[in-house]
Amino acid sequence: MKKVALILALVVGLTGCTEIGDDMSSNTLVGVTANAGEAPTITAPSGDAPTELIAQDVIAGSGTEVVATSTLTVHYTLMKWADGSILESSWTGGAPATFPLSGVIQGWQQGLLGAKVGGRRLLVIPPALGYGPMPGHPLENDTLIFAVDIIAVS
Repeated sequence: MKKVALILALVVGLTGCTEIGDDMSSNTLVGVTANAGEAPTITAPSGDAPTELIAQDVIAGSGTEVVATSTLTVHYTLMKWADGSILESSWTGGAPATFPLSGVIQGWQQGLLGAKVGGRRLLVIPPALGYGPMPGHPLENDTLIFAVDIIAVS
């Protein structure tokens, strides 16, 4: 019961935050650098993965807002909660990704709503909103951590 209360306290603390910044606030599960225009550094998580979606602005954008029907151009970095490994980054690939929001995992569809161009958002996505029980998928049942920079919204 104490474990559940602690996780709920952390999730409530996170959802109340709007910015993280480089100081990696003590009430966050994951730290993400806030250097606009540079690839983010994500601090490997510790403890149990949250069971609810966490969507938190690291850098608040001021441009066009993401809505459900948006097509996005983003840079992103993906970390696996279980071992803190970086699995993929558009920053190292050299080009941002462009896609309709409706065509990606539920964690992105829900977690990027309201983000704005120029912003960086941290997403911690539980398996049910990621790749869940998808036999054979390399991220099956994994909690995923994304740092997403919103470059353009149309």
